[in-house]
Amino acid sequence: MKKATILLLLISLSFLAISQNLPRDGWKFKTGDDPSWSDPSFNDSEWGSISPLKFWEQQGFPAYDGIAWYRVKIVIPSSYKKLAKKNGGFLLNLGKIDDSDFTYFNGELIGKSGEFPPASVTACNDERSYPINLKLIKWDEPNVLAIRVWDGTGNGGIYAGPPTFTIKELFGQISLSLSLKQEDHIIKGSPNISLPVTIENSSKMALKGPLSIAVYNDVGEELDTKTQEVSINQKQKAVFLFPQSRITPGFYKIMVRMESGLFAKQETFRFGYEPEKRIVAPDCQSDFVAFWNQAKADLSKVDPQYKITKIDSLCTSKRNIYLVEMHSLENARIHAWYTVPTAPGKYPVIMQVQGYSSTIIPSYVNYGDDIIGLGLNIRGHGNSKDDVNPGFPGYLLYNLDNRDKYIYRGAYMDCVRAVDFLFTRPEVDTTRIAVEGASQGGALTFATAALNNTRIKACAPQVPFLSDFPHYFKVAGWPANEFTNYVEVEKKQSWEQVYRTLSYFDIKNLATMINAPMLMGIGLCDEVCPPVINFAAYNNVKTEKSYKAYPFAGHGLPDEHYQVKMKWLREQLSLPPAQ
Repeated sequence: MKKATILLLLISLSFLAISQNLPRDGWKFKTGDDPSWSDPSFNDSEWGSISPLKFWEQQGFPAYDGIAWYRVKIVIPSSYKKLAKKNGGFLLNLGKIDDSDFTYFNGELIGKSGEFPPASVTACNDERSYPINLKLIKWDEPNVLAIRVWDGTGNGGIYAGPPTFTIKELFGQISLSLSLKQEDHIIKGSPNISLPVTIENSSKMALKGPLSIAVYNDVGEELDTKTQEVSINQKQKAVFLFPQSRITPGFYKIMVRMESGLFAKQETFRFGYEPEKRIVAPDCQSDFVAFWNQAKADLSKVDPQYKITKIDSLCTSKRNIYLVEMHSLENARIHAWYTVPTAPGKYPVIMQVQGYSSTIIPSYVNYGDDIIGLGLNIRGHGNSKDDVNPGFPGYLLYNLDNRDKYIYRGAYMDCVRAVDFLFTRPEVDTTRIAVEGASQGGALTFATAALNNTRIKACAPQVPFLSDFPHYFKVAGWPANEFTNYVEVEKKQSWEQVYRTLSYFDIKNLATMINAPMLMGIGLCDEVCPPVINFAAYNNVKTEKSYKAYPFAGHGLPDEHYQVKMKWLREQLSLPPAQ
């Protein structure tokens, strides 16, 4: 079990602060875990300070995982008592917290998201909005807000703020939106654009105050801030334009904020501008092609020893389900689930490769009664841990000091071996094999299509991982923190050595080898595999390709994408539309 830590937030609020952002820095911070830190009488004067806008890894605590606290003092004037009571009290909005939190007001728990160890559950992508019971408030004197935070891996702490303190009912009756005409929030054409912000006021009160936007690039640099004084009558909606002049191909975050008296609300949106024009050139080593040719030659020397076992308990009248065992590079045993229509004939195949640390099960590869499904568990995943099992975390760093032994050399060859298996099966139409997967599976989809470039008919990666590592480590806290600890704390290798090794496995370099058409799905709010790294690989694919962007999706795409993906795959495999 990892060492615990705690984070306590201390904020001083005056009348003015209630209608403005809570402080953007100077929040009290303490590592460790002590129940007394939620007590209003606890003396936190010796604690350090931290900003609630950035992960703690970015503020002097690299690679730290565990528990921590923020403490805050809030003075709420009694002159607001009547108005607050009439409008449902106050609402504390903390933005997002990685991973879980227990939040206290004057020592009382007012809300929690996720769970702490040993039964830990992450809530890192959830917005925190907690109501404050008026009975807990000490009017005209300091109130103490304390937030206990647990982080399991990767980034930790409060982020996606700044936090706000506002009137509850107004918060739900005022909506802010980015009303682009492009449904996918991908803008093309002239870079001289205006961002339209819509305010809808369904409350019984008129709003008057500053409406502001801040625009950030993919590495979090603030490019522009603009403010307009606006007035919105009750039961009205209005659109306000914010011209932009510093937009270049890539992806952007917008923070929109409206303030009016006791009301304050903030929303975050994403958009892309001409992402296909943001070109990141491959940084292949001179022996890149030779390296992968040698890997495939080494694989060919391993006797696959295919073993296929029918699992009667999982079979149906329309599909038989088999467990496949095979030997891959370094003679590592790997397994796959193989689902085959019972009707005689030759069928196309959709091969699914999995996300990081996940497990593929038979139901994942039931693509219909006219398609064979193959679900591969690469080494160290699912039921393929017999011979290679680095565990998580640790997988990404396994044998990083030796490119010929690095974990993804074997993992990518596992994908090649799975295609080898399909070519041995009489029921497979080997001219119609497609591959798909999400996250790590998206990267494996790129690798499978690249390293089997004459055998794959179509590929459909989603939110692909393992792309453009030098930039990725700037835009995503995890897994950069694991590599930062490896290089800067453990000092096992230099960054130059690490990036050299990773360049062999970077899918933006493998992308140049793909011959199959591609459909890629991305989420503009994805903070695990941000779209900027997805496109670093996608833009190096030279074949017919297209993408589908979801403006409000994170690392998980909506159900809609499954339908889009399957329609496209069926077309590529020369199958009629699904019934």
